[in-house]
Order: sequence, then C-alpha cells, then structure tokens
Amino acid sequence: MGLSTDKEKLLRLSEADESTATRPVDLIKDPYIFEFLGLTPKEAFRESDLETALLDHLQDFLLELGKGFCFEDRQKKIRIGKSDYFIDLVFYHRKLHCHVLIALKVEPFNHANAGQLNTYVNYYLKHEMAEGDNPLVGLLLCTDKDQALVEYALGGMDKNLFVSAYKVALPKPEELEEFLRRKIGPSKP
Repeated sequence: MGLSTDKEKLLRLSEADESTATRPVDLIKDPYIFEFLGLTPKEAFRESDLETALLDHLQDFLLELGKGFCFEDRQKKIRIGKSDYFIDLVFYHRKLHCHVLIALKVEPFNHANAGQLNTYVNYYLKHEMAEGDNPLVGLLLCTDKDQALVEYALGGMDKNLFVSAYKVALPKPEELEEFLRRKIGPSKP
C-alpha cells in the first residue's frame, strides 16, 4: 500500500466491491506486483521474457490483474499500412464488455510508449471491435513512471489509456521499516 501513488484511489478500492466496478479506471491498479514470477528487480530481461514469465504464471497474473479478465491472445499480429505490429497481450473484460490491450515494457515509461499503445487502441477500435463491445482499454505496464510525463504524453488521447508500474519483488522488511520511518517519523519507546 505504501508503494501506491494514488492513496485516495487505494482507499476507494479497499472499500468498494470489485465485482460492482463499471469503469476501467476502477479496475486498473498501480503498481502491479509480479512477485510470483520469482524474478529480482536487478535481473536484466527482455519484454518477451517478461511476457513468457507472466503467461507461465497465467493464473497468478489474472489474479493480480483483478476479477473479470479473460485471456484472449499474445503477440496479436496486426497490419497497419505495409508494416506488421504485435500487441503483447490481449484480454477481454467480461464485466466491462471490452477488450484490454496490454503493452509490456522492461524500462521506465517514455512518451514513445504512449504513442505505440494509442496506435494499437485506434487499430482495434476500427478493425476488431464487435457489436455490443464497449470502448476498449489500453494498459501500458512499465518498470517505473514519472506521473508528470504520463499526464503530458497521454493528454488529448483516449481516456481509457492507462500507465501502471509493476514490481517483480516487494521491498525487503528493512526497506519497509525505513520507508515507514521516513513517512511517520521515528518510533517512540
């Protein structure tokens, strides 16, 4: 909870019944914790390694995403103009009745990531949506994000684009203690 960048949303989510959520913003977490992968933060890995690890632990990954996510595809090939592109992961959310496109990054967020995800979302809006589908959700998972950069990069884009950080390991107990000392001050005997 201490890692959360949006304390008010965290409080709302803890008090709300997830099964009644009707908006994408109510379901997207930040950060996601992928500790079940058994990776360390210092391990150098590629996006394809992260994707494979997540799919090898699909049940744990779905539990971390939240209720209602149904796996649809990985490395979904789309053709735009004369070039082929690949969407890392595609899910369908059965409560929101919409697709959820996930782009994985093994680096901190940058503005080019937003353009890539927006391109995929716009393609899906035009070519993949079925009758009765609600507007889809684009989720970019990256190792870290600067919220100010995210706001400017997503400004003017679809409101259903989200950037969330992920952690492959939770902090060690001594790191949590240090964090708490910084936030609430030294303990009194």
